[in-house]
Amino acid sequence: MKKSIFYILILAFIFSSCNSQTNEKNKDVKNDSTKLTVYQYPERINKSNIYEVNIRQYTPEGTFKAFETHIPRLKEMGVDILWLMPIFPISEKNRKGTMGSYYAVADYKKVNPEFGTEDDFRNIIKTAHKNDMLVILDWVANHTGWDNPWITEHPDWYTKDSLGNIVCTVGTDWTDVADLNYDNKDMRAAMTDALKYWVQEFNIDGYRCDVAGMVPTDFWNNVRTELDKIKPVFMLAEAEQLDLHNKAFDMGYAWNLHHLMNKLAKGKKNAKDLREYFEKAQDEYPQKVNRMSFTSNHDENSWNGTVFERMPESFKTFAVLSFVVPGMPLIYSGQEAGLNKRLEFFEKDTIEWKEHEMKDLYTKLIALKNDNKALWNGEAGSPAHFINTSNKEQVFTFKRIKDDNRILVMMNLSSKEAKFNYMEKDFERYYIEYFTGEEMSVKPHEHYILKPWEYRVLIEKK
Repeated sequence: MKKSIFYILILAFIFSSCNSQTNEKNKDVKNDSTKLTVYQYPERINKSNIYEVNIRQYTPEGTFKAFETHIPRLKEMGVDILWLMPIFPISEKNRKGTMGSYYAVADYKKVNPEFGTEDDFRNIIKTAHKNDMLVILDWVANHTGWDNPWITEHPDWYTKDSLGNIVCTVGTDWTDVADLNYDNKDMRAAMTDALKYWVQEFNIDGYRCDVAGMVPTDFWNNVRTELDKIKPVFMLAEAEQLDLHNKAFDMGYAWNLHHLMNKLAKGKKNAKDLREYFEKAQDEYPQKVNRMSFTSNHDENSWNGTVFERMPESFKTFAVLSFVVPGMPLIYSGQEAGLNKRLEFFEKDTIEWKEHEMKDLYTKLIALKNDNKALWNGEAGSPAHFINTSNKEQVFTFKRIKDDNRILVMMNLSSKEAKFNYMEKDFERYYIEYFTGEEMSVKPHEHYILKPWEYRVLIEKK
């Protein structure tokens, strides 16, 4: 009997010791979870905006430490989610340019030494969390760099041609990366483990997943389950596929909207086309599915041009549009400083930081979205209710209504003056224009004039 009691006490001590070690391992994640509103998920996401960070080009130093000093400034603007472009070591074999592509990953569990150390990266997470921001990492699951250790250790994890040679992704010019084979279960397990690593060990808040549609949806579904076991995460897919939102992803790209904005800016499409786009999108995508709206990002800036090239007269109009239509708005590094050059993709090319009117505009737009439930994301907000006018080609106008919050948006999406009147009955309302503070009434059949590319965001008086 005494011997049995002795063994029970020993077992209890061992269990207590193991449990203590487990608690210590998860201490950082659990402690942070009591401080961050991110863990009120999904409420936090309801009114969020997202900001893409290009570490290499952000500062002359191009380091984590140098970027960290900008976080308080971004907090003052009202930025909610920081999306960091890939932070991993970049492969040297088949590298493009001098510095290579962020998306040619040499090791999924290390940080790029050009950016700093693991501790430097941890400090970014801590500083962002102290400023009530989420941090998501850009993840490259479709391919790796050519000197990633997986290439030599597990060549069967890659796609091969008929001769048994590992290949880049078919149909692309991505010669600096090797395509992964998702028929291999061991590779899937290793990729899942790497995704879990950054959430568990560094307390990041989720991922932006590069070319997510090129990776099987069932893989992403399983990953989401595994990550949420650690803590609630936010997942952004670089894709428009609806099935990705059934389980795995909280948000996808509104690529078609972006391309349409570029065409509108050049006069190749008109306001009627934009209304048709949204009416179709609202039929195809459930309201709970968030879609990211943007005027620029790293791809668009580097390869297709700045907003000043693509939207020379209308960049402010489309910035406003990205905040007032259904979806979550994105700001790319430097847009608030009037970024007016195409940043080199494979070389060092520092952003010039200066005072610019776009900073004030973005700050006001973020506050507008935060303060008006009708503009919130997904089911927390309102769909767009389009209004018939006498000028369908030039004038884009809609209401968003949530509880007692009513927003009316009117925009001239052309380079010529637009005259119009509203065609609906029982439409008379009284508003305050958000940017000017002007009080105005809107009545059916009364004539209105908008200057080229002019916008008005009207908040109904209560």
